[in-house]
Amino acid sequence: MLHYRKGFFNFDENCYKKYGKIWGIYDGRQPVLCIADPAMIKSILIKECYSLFTNRRNFRLNGPLYDAVSIAEDDQWRRIRSVLSPSFTSGRLKEMFDIMKQHSANLTSSMKKMADKDEPLELKEFFGPYSMDVVTSTAFSVDIDSLNNPSDPFVTNIKKMLKFDLFNPLFLAIGLNDHEILSQSMIFIFAGYETSSSSLTFLAHSLATNPEVMKKLQEEIDATFPNKAPIEYQALMEMEYLDCVINESLRIYPIAPRLERVAKASVEINGLLIPKDMVVLVPTWPIHRDPELWPEPEKFKPERFSKANKEKIDPYTYMPFGAGPRNCIGMRFALVMMKLAIVEILQRYSFSVCKETEIPIEMDIQGLLMPKRPIKLKLAPRS
Repeated sequence: MLHYRKGFFNFDENCYKKYGKIWGIYDGRQPVLCIADPAMIKSILIKECYSLFTNRRNFRLNGPLYDAVSIAEDDQWRRIRSVLSPSFTSGRLKEMFDIMKQHSANLTSSMKKMADKDEPLELKEFFGPYSMDVVTSTAFSVDIDSLNNPSDPFVTNIKKMLKFDLFNPLFLAIGLNDHEILSQSMIFIFAGYETSSSSLTFLAHSLATNPEVMKKLQEEIDATFPNKAPIEYQALMEMEYLDCVINESLRIYPIAPRLERVAKASVEINGLLIPKDMVVLVPTWPIHRDPELWPEPEKFKPERFSKANKEKIDPYTYMPFGAGPRNCIGMRFALVMMKLAIVEILQRYSFSVCKETEIPIEMDIQGLLMPKRPIKLKLAPRS
């Protein structure tokens, strides 16, 4: 495992440059086949998902979360996913929007206190509680207000989680038992908190270090919601440049730099024999930074995702939320939460770098994609 000492995403990038679209490694004693070829990725994540590549690698270290939707396998995963999916439709998200707006207003109010003092903001201290508050209030009807009460331990509200308004009594009607309900609750909190807050942090840093992009986004915000008008769901969803900006941020900073599946039987794909029980790994990080796919990949260029350009993008070269039937079930929820927060902030303020801002960001080498040190920016009122 010493080859991961600089982070597995850096290791993957080096292998990608050295070996091309296919290579093999050992994770301890486990052989892993790494595949970055878009056609093969499509076969694995889409065409053969249900028949051969349904499951992710299971480290058997999940404890009580063994039946969470992100970990469950085969028929149990299909059953749980089918129960959860209706909770993330556009209609359901629209119903949650007013609750989300309460927390985005709290977010800007909390940030204002630091902006008024002209002090740097440690972004995770704001985006983390915002994400937690949105998740717990929409999913469980629990208002912990962690932005204003950071020392209030969430465990005191653990019993209220099972109200589960987001997923409603349909859970029980279709046959999720108590433990399965608890597992979905916990994984939703963990995934919603960490990934959304980190994505917002990277997005804010990208805007601060690319002020011309931020200015163009603010112009779209002002045109969509003149005179700081209240943010409306449908108008927010139709903001084209906002979509471009968020897509580009997720290209550069994919929260899950790797996707994994396990072969349930031996199969030949594009002339390559994949043995039964082989772990197949899709290295999102280097694919998202391949200069042949993304010219000047280190540059923040939202126009890559404009209507004209987006049609030219192979969907299996851009996978911030995975792809296929086993992609991130909370993708739409996360995007709404991100869009609302960033628009609410940029209506009133602008991000800027300060002496405490790290450029470029040094990444933590463990787990999900996170900065090694806290990202700090300043927030200035718009004139």
